Amino acid sequence: MNYSEIEQALIEFRNKKGWQKYHNLKDLAISLNIESSEVLEIFQWHNANQKLDNRENQHLQEELADTLIYIFYMCEKLQVDSFEIVAQKMKINQSRHWDTERKTQ
Repeated sequence: MNYSEIEQALIEFRNKKGWQKYHNLKDLAISLNIESSEVLEIFQWHNANQKLDNRENQHLQEELADTLIYIFYMCEKLQVDSFEIVAQKMKINQSRHWDTERKTQ
């Protein structure tokens, strides 16, 4: 599926469920934050180099999908193409410079 097909399928699913009344930017942002927290929860209590087992990997994929779905719904509300805004942000980042060394006080 391409982006337009995914977006259309998500809109049809949302409308079939009658959820469009809940799909305002504030509530979508809250839902996005909740889903992204579920991504973080998978890594809670793991050390930085610990690999995920198959169950955790599958769970992570599902939570990433949930997060992307809310991002796609927000982009639809804003009438922007998610790929286009990522491309625009990448152009901005090309000219940015980050200090990679931590500053100590």
